[in-house]
Amino acid sequence: MLNTVDMHCDTIMKVYQSKQEGTYEKLRKNTFQIDQKKLIEGGYLLQNFALFMDIKDTEDPYQTCKEMVQCFYDEMEDNKDWILPVTTYQEIMANQQNGKLSAMLTMEEGAPIRGELNKLEEFYQAGVRMMTLTWNYPNEIGYPNAAFFDEQSQLLSIKQKGLTEQGIAIVQRMEQLGMIIDVSHGSDQLVEDILTYTQKPFVASHSNARAICPHFRNLPDHLIKKIADRGGVIGMNYCDLFVTNNDSETLIDGLVKHIKHFQTVGGIDCIGLGSDFDGIPITQELPDASAVNKLYQALVREGFSSDELEKIFSSNVLRVYKDVLR
Repeated sequence: MLNTVDMHCDTIMKVYQSKQEGTYEKLRKNTFQIDQKKLIEGGYLLQNFALFMDIKDTEDPYQTCKEMVQCFYDEMEDNKDWILPVTTYQEIMANQQNGKLSAMLTMEEGAPIRGELNKLEEFYQAGVRMMTLTWNYPNEIGYPNAAFFDEQSQLLSIKQKGLTEQGIAIVQRMEQLGMIIDVSHGSDQLVEDILTYTQKPFVASHSNARAICPHFRNLPDHLIKKIADRGGVIGMNYCDLFVTNNDSETLIDGLVKHIKHFQTVGGIDCIGLGSDFDGIPITQELPDASAVNKLYQALVREGFSSDELEKIFSSNVLRVYKDVLR
């Protein structure tokens, strides 16, 4: 039986957008990649739900993010018969005992807090327990790899910026609060800065291995090793663009290759899942949350033990949550 823990999806953004557009798709049943039936069929224990917006298309990211928080809690109220919001490891375990799924609220893009500690704490009080520091644009906290990628040469600059002065204060306050730092999308230098200015385990919620698929959104081996050595975890992203650049390779075969590489570089304890469902195109192999058993079975065929599979699908991420959340 699967106990799937997924560190990243954009479903709340899709629900929020549907409300703005008047189509009113709901978490219980929708045309997206995640809903009640799909999560239950996928054996889910916990799904992280990100507050995400493209800040270049958003007039007021702070206000929009607050509206998305309300959208999340409206959905939680409407679905409390099967899924409940959580802010601690203990609540996740209690929900499992009671046959309920858990939903953790996260932020993907630090821009809504405007580099201000009081706004960080406002979203913490609203239940946010993980923040992806940047998306694809620089913000008050720091810089993404996208800012240092040259489209013409297809090369990532080695001269990079990472955390800003405000960003250093933000991540240190996140550690004090018990909010998980997420470095997916962040520049390589930003990850190095997190290692310098913080002490606790942190995550890359939805990132793969650059050595397997050479995209700037993926992590180089030396950072995989450093995140693993810190006790952190990296969530496998199901977006085909970050999985393989080989047209003849299947998505699942590509993901297996990434997982085996992570195991070699950082050890089995650093591997988790971060699907990016509802933020990525639908694929035939992993169209939605109900299909994760296909990945599980592929790993079984590759010789992964039941203990190793439990770590990948749930217990590695839960270990970090137990260590960091308060």
